[in-house]
Amino acid sequence: MSVPSLLAVFAHPDDESLSAGGVLARHAAAGARTAVVTATWATDTPRAAELAEALRILGAGEPRMLGYADARVPQSAPGCVRLCEAPLDEAVQRLVRHIRDFRPDIMVTHDAYGGLPGHPDHVHTHRVTMLAAQAAGLGRLYPDAGAPWQPRALYLATHPHSAVPALREVIGARKAVYSVPDEQVTATVDVRPWLEQKIAAVLAHRSEVERGALPGVIAGLPPDAQERLLATEWYIRHALVTAASVQTELIA
Repeated sequence: MSVPSLLAVFAHPDDESLSAGGVLARHAAAGARTAVVTATWATDTPRAAELAEALRILGAGEPRMLGYADARVPQSAPGCVRLCEAPLDEAVQRLVRHIRDFRPDIMVTHDAYGGLPGHPDHVHTHRVTMLAAQAAGLGRLYPDAGAPWQPRALYLATHPHSAVPALREVIGARKAVYSVPDEQVTATVDVRPWLEQKIAAVLAHRSEVERGALPGVIAGLPPDAQERLLATEWYIRHALVTAASVQTELIA
């Protein structure tokens, strides 16, 4: 059975490596086409260059950027509107163009909480991706954005309630941690064989390491703590087609 192609959509440079770096590396290693769309930051910024290095490590091609500004960092895309303030229809159309160009079998993005931190850009990227994944298959929507293409499923990167205590042991108390009931998780992926790649991709985001964001926390952890934090990825499957014969596509 061929491995499904995978398009990941995340809010900021580093989200792809932290949230889905193991699955991206695993699909690429199995010969699947993989790519990442990043909603914020401009292509000529240092963080875009760091993103390119992270994607090279993960085997996920060249960066694809929607070009909006980070909600908390206006200089991330000088002269551009913040993602959360952009017209929703415009943001959806930009993403539809990437979906129809890449033609993925499956997609990955943030869950409805925006992952553990609940960042507003993460939450909004979830909303935009949910709409775009449906719209991409409808020919009368955004006809100038390419030929229609319908991915089979959208996987939402998440954390179950049961994983939070162990994560807190590693990273300490955070301002907020958002997780979902364990029974909502439909795919639990052991990415330990690809952990070295995943960590290298996280650390490629050097500006985040230097400012002490989560990649910086990870950089200071011993190997066993890095493994506890990053060796498992959890997803909620959202079906985009209804055929009963479709099976779980995410490599688990």
